[in-house]
Amino acid sequence: MTQQAGRTGGQILVDCLKLQGVDHVFCVPGESYIAVLDALHDAGDEIRLVVCRQEGGAANMAEAHGKLTGRPGICFVTRGPGATNASIGVHTAFQDSTPMILFIGQVGREFRDREGFQEVDFRAMFGPLAKWTAEIDDAARIPEYLHRAFQTAMAGRPGPVVLSLPEDMLTDLVEGRIDLGRRAEPIPAAPRQDQIDALMERIGEAKRPLLIVGGGGWTSQAGRDLAGFANRNRLPVAVALRCQDYLSNHEPCFVGHFGIGAEPSLVKRLGEADLVIAIGPRFGEMMTAGYTLLAPPRPEGKIIVHVHPDPDELGRVYQAELPINAAAATVVAGLAAQAPLAEQPWAEWAQACRADYEASLAPLPQPGGVNLGEVIAQLRAALPDTTIVCSGAGNYTGWLHRHWHFTDYRTQLAPTSGAMGYGVPAAIAAKLTFPDRQVVSVAGDGCFLMNGQELATAARHRLKILFIVVNNGMYGTIRMHQERNYPARESGTALTNPDFVALARAYGLSAERVEATGDFASALSRALGAEGSALIELVTDPEALSVRSTLSKLRSSALARLAS
Repeated sequence: MTQQAGRTGGQILVDCLKLQGVDHVFCVPGESYIAVLDALHDAGDEIRLVVCRQEGGAANMAEAHGKLTGRPGICFVTRGPGATNASIGVHTAFQDSTPMILFIGQVGREFRDREGFQEVDFRAMFGPLAKWTAEIDDAARIPEYLHRAFQTAMAGRPGPVVLSLPEDMLTDLVEGRIDLGRRAEPIPAAPRQDQIDALMERIGEAKRPLLIVGGGGWTSQAGRDLAGFANRNRLPVAVALRCQDYLSNHEPCFVGHFGIGAEPSLVKRLGEADLVIAIGPRFGEMMTAGYTLLAPPRPEGKIIVHVHPDPDELGRVYQAELPINAAAATVVAGLAAQAPLAEQPWAEWAQACRADYEASLAPLPQPGGVNLGEVIAQLRAALPDTTIVCSGAGNYTGWLHRHWHFTDYRTQLAPTSGAMGYGVPAAIAAKLTFPDRQVVSVAGDGCFLMNGQELATAARHRLKILFIVVNNGMYGTIRMHQERNYPARESGTALTNPDFVALARAYGLSAERVEATGDFASALSRALGAEGSALIELVTDPEALSVRSTLSKLRSSALARLAS
């Protein structure tokens, strides 16, 4: 092959990725960015190319990698259908405040605006889904765009960036010395000392203060700072949806999570609280049960303190008495440096909040041969604290949230966006990122099949992951809403599933089916002892619709309500 003078756009782009410390790239290949694939061939010692089987899986892997590392997860897809498939991962990254960069191969510049083959205006398409969307027209400016992309993805409230790459731009030659720029770093905003003082003053004046934490940009140190501050001041701390790993659940201050279907006892405590301090999360409908737990804009009888890194979020729905535009980790560090409050009249109430949480941990009786609560409890007891547990969306996650006790930051990968199909690709990204740690994917039957094809990716890279499929033969969450609103009128929620054991074995995995709780422990032992990845299918009764209700009970209640 004749050596060309200068460097191509594709080569410059890969050089910039190396400068930014990128070690994994997730993709589905496409001819529109084949020049980048060629450049990655020469970067194999530094960047691992993970080729996926569908762009939705690739984008979810990149999002999970961004969650785990705190730096942007990288995904490459082709134009048109490749980009539309990948949009689900971008949406998850946006709602989950995860740094991520999606690169999209685009039609050549000479074909733009002619409805070229698979042409889409990606700036218009991804505008509402990303922090910044742009197209690189000049190969010489790639370092400029890449630095800005990394900086933007990590700045303030982290999130996704989308860059489209015209195919011919990637083959353009750039002569002379190329300045690749500097490595981008997050620049967290810090609170003023008078804001920390004001927050401490609000706590000192309260009778029943409650902290709620969540959002993006947290760290292991932030969790330790929070636990230290809260325990010294005997403050109860709850977490937002799928943020249970932000501090150890064994800490005396931890009192549960405001997820979908929050514990009634925790909801009651929120009602009693006179001071609500939200550090990091948005005040969205998931955390507030459709804005019913806290009536916007100023809940009666409550003082609201809201800490958030994005100034546009402050005052969007709730009007806090003390809004603080700062990164959660910096605020918690500031609080941790304060002396404990001398008077703590809420201590007994906080202790009761913790007792409520502990009382909720025991698995409840469930119809059918498999009690999912007992299975999750057994699974948690058998695996180390550093295990990374991954899930998507569906009623099955209720048992996981209730019975899996998290102790370390980023041992939970789950989409706050509520996107199905996340658990399998997230588990693959987790195992690639931390090969020495145990990784478990828990998915419902509907959730699993949305990205189950990525078992092929796990097999290709010879990863050892435990996949658990909870099979109740239906889209359980939708069926739950259906029975609440249209009882005894099932429509569109029943599923016809493959033989999951045979499917997993076809990919080279060890696999078996469990139909009774008592059989799970031995099946788990065999799965963990397998040479490679393993899958356990749990056959659950459709009657076990949610942690606290059955299908028949929900239907009966709805019919009685409609009859009255």
